[in-house]
Amino acid sequence: MSKRRAPEVAPETGSPRTLIELVYTRIRDDIVEGRLAPGEKLRIEHLRLRYGIGAGTLREAVTRLVSDALVETEGQRGFRVTPISLQDLADLTELRLHIELDALRQSIRLGGAAWRTQLQRAFEALDGCAITPQNRKQWEALNTHFHEVLISGRPSAWTLRVWRVLARHGERYRRVAIALLPTQRRDVVGEHRQIYEAAMDGNEARAALALEAHIRASYDLLARDGSLPAQAAMRSTGPLRKALHYDGSAT
Repeated sequence: MSKRRAPEVAPETGSPRTLIELVYTRIRDDIVEGRLAPGEKLRIEHLRLRYGIGAGTLREAVTRLVSDALVETEGQRGFRVTPISLQDLADLTELRLHIELDALRQSIRLGGAAWRTQLQRAFEALDGCAITPQNRKQWEALNTHFHEVLISGRPSAWTLRVWRVLARHGERYRRVAIALLPTQRRDVVGEHRQIYEAAMDGNEARAALALEAHIRASYDLLARDGSLPAQAAMRSTGPLRKALHYDGSAT
């Protein structure tokens, strides 16, 4: 049986093709980047004012976000942004590890020269982008692309589909960690380099250990800090809300 070739992964262009996709992307980014708060009610009439889009289009976009688990339904009361909690982050972290470590090992085993070439390009682009407030969005896109390429050597469309949803939630918590713990410094550049070099060397065990430590780092920082609620709350309040600078314009 011949090996299936893993599809080449292209970075996201940020150019939605339809109005619904455009609105979906804007609301999704506002949730992930912290402009819409965890637990925030998403009233359609207020979203119309915020985004300047009709109610029907907004409902379709918000419904797509329910599928991504970034928005929850409240029965007959409408929608709210999915809350965050340490328990949720722990669950997300373990699921990411379950999927990504196996996919990384298989990528190293099956990816071949084409995969390594793509991984080299993704790493060099990420490594050349400084992490600053001004280019945070660009860095996040390159970071997501690097992690996606890492697991793309395994020819599984479903793995990538599920991973993309998890990656959005991972970015959301990563931004929370940055906002809550501005003085905490991680050597993220060094972490990426360790993963990259082990993968390029074909060392599955070393690459998996480096990736596991990298994925667990955000959880470990937030668990030690104690600012996140242990379980999901209806709405973020107090120091957490202040630290994340939520503007409240959708309430």
